[in-house]
Amino acid sequence: MCSRSARCASRSCVPTRAGCTSCWSKKCRRRRPTLATEARVTARAGAARRHATSLLLPAALAAGACNVFAFAPFGFWPLQILLLAILFRLLHGATSVRQSAALGIAYGWGWAVAGVHWLYVSMHHYGGMPSWMAALAVALLALWIGLFAAFAGGATLWLRRRWHLSANLSLLLVAPALWALGEWLRGWIFTGFPWLVSGYAHNTGALAGFAPVVGVYGIGWLAALAAGALALLPENRKAAALPVLLLAAGWGLQAVSWTEPHGSPIAVRLLQGNVPQEMKFERERIADTLADYAFMIRQQPADLIATPETALPLLSSQLPEDYLPRLAAFARDSGSHVVIGLPISDGPGRYANSVLGFAPKPGAAGTEAPYRYDKHHLVPFGEFIPPGFRWFVDMMRIPLGDFTRGTPLQAPFQVKDQWVLPNICYEDLFGEEIADQLAAGHFGKIPQASVLLNVSNIAWFGDTNALPQHLQISQMRSLETGRPMLRATNTGATAIIDHKGRVTAQLVPFSKDVLAARVQGYTGATPYILLGNGPIMLLALLALPLARFLRWKKAGKPPEAGKNR
Repeated sequence: MCSRSARCASRSCVPTRAGCTSCWSKKCRRRRPTLATEARVTARAGAARRHATSLLLPAALAAGACNVFAFAPFGFWPLQILLLAILFRLLHGATSVRQSAALGIAYGWGWAVAGVHWLYVSMHHYGGMPSWMAALAVALLALWIGLFAAFAGGATLWLRRRWHLSANLSLLLVAPALWALGEWLRGWIFTGFPWLVSGYAHNTGALAGFAPVVGVYGIGWLAALAAGALALLPENRKAAALPVLLLAAGWGLQAVSWTEPHGSPIAVRLLQGNVPQEMKFERERIADTLADYAFMIRQQPADLIATPETALPLLSSQLPEDYLPRLAAFARDSGSHVVIGLPISDGPGRYANSVLGFAPKPGAAGTEAPYRYDKHHLVPFGEFIPPGFRWFVDMMRIPLGDFTRGTPLQAPFQVKDQWVLPNICYEDLFGEEIADQLAAGHFGKIPQASVLLNVSNIAWFGDTNALPQHLQISQMRSLETGRPMLRATNTGATAIIDHKGRVTAQLVPFSKDVLAARVQGYTGATPYILLGNGPIMLLALLALPLARFLRWKKAGKPPEAGKNR
């Protein structure tokens, strides 16, 4: 029950059963709204919020979709920072946690659909999945990716309200830290899918100098810091200095040599067979593929000859009996080291996605048997079947769809005085795993690799942005580790990347050709090899209590918890 209005002198101002003030005074009635009036005001406010959301969501969606132009093949890296600044500004103006999460998911969904739409090609064109189902699968994957942006957006506003944070603290500490944590979680949960995380946009930009220090997720955090500063400009013009300082520091770090040349350069030949994916596993085509690769391998000797992933589209037990022995004899007679991609059978129902290495002399790779590397980080649905999704994989008719995993730590392959560490296709998305291998070499657990080798078959995705995007990912691995990366692929991009992440030679995609060059190996340990993602993620976590502490210090007392909607 309400009491008589203090602003009304009329004695007729009395409480009513409805809990509102009833007064014969018209002046009092204008000052004291009834419950109906308050309901109308609340409804109008809700409608205004919904209208604002309906306008802001398309803006966030469009900003997210435009991110595709920041990555390969377009490579306009400043756009990534600018678009993230737009998202941060939208989040700063959000009126509820729900709205800020919706803005985040719209941004992330648009980013993912525009960036990895080529998955539709693999599922529909090559996998035989109905078009509507393939499109739905891409949309659902994009929704999953968008959830991590929603986490960053919703949590930013929630903490800002709960801790009563200023714009400075929210946009410079909380939002960038949560963005970086969200991207790291995307690369880890359910084995991870870190394709097109923010840092990859900067492999040729100023922030690339930070890659050997903090890795791709650290670059993503620094880019988010720059974006937060840009979003803060309406409140604080001095924030413009932060992006300038970050870019200048990145340029300066590019001059630092974290690794050093090791041994003599080796002559390499990288084979690009250009076998159409729709024909790769056809019985009529397999014999031609085996003959083509045998000819290309033996065409000319080299210190290292490498084929793409599953260049031989048969299990090792299904190959002609003399096929591998003839290649081993060529390696022995010519002084070449031959690396071949093929699925290797380990018994009934057990096979691995592997590379096999033949050396000129028995035991040159540390064992009398051929060198072998088995893929460890498998692709969900394509190389292993998550529980409950057998029906989905069967629908796509993917051959060899359930591989066994290799061990996390595998020795490199010796090629003269260089040590070559293979990774197969999707594995080079996980820089922390390659760094762990190199760290083990640095501390003497295995020989220290001086050259990285990626063998891939990206033909599954047709002539799409998947090819240059995957090349960009390999460039980041070279930057993080200070080592050259050789890429032998079926349809492209077959390339040689130096220890600074620069593409020094590349074949024309979708051509049958051989890339020949001399490559210098590098050894040593970058900070990222030694420390991995741990320190940068710890700093991101510490940024959150730091924001609360600075707010408390400025206020002089702990802030009261605010309401969250």
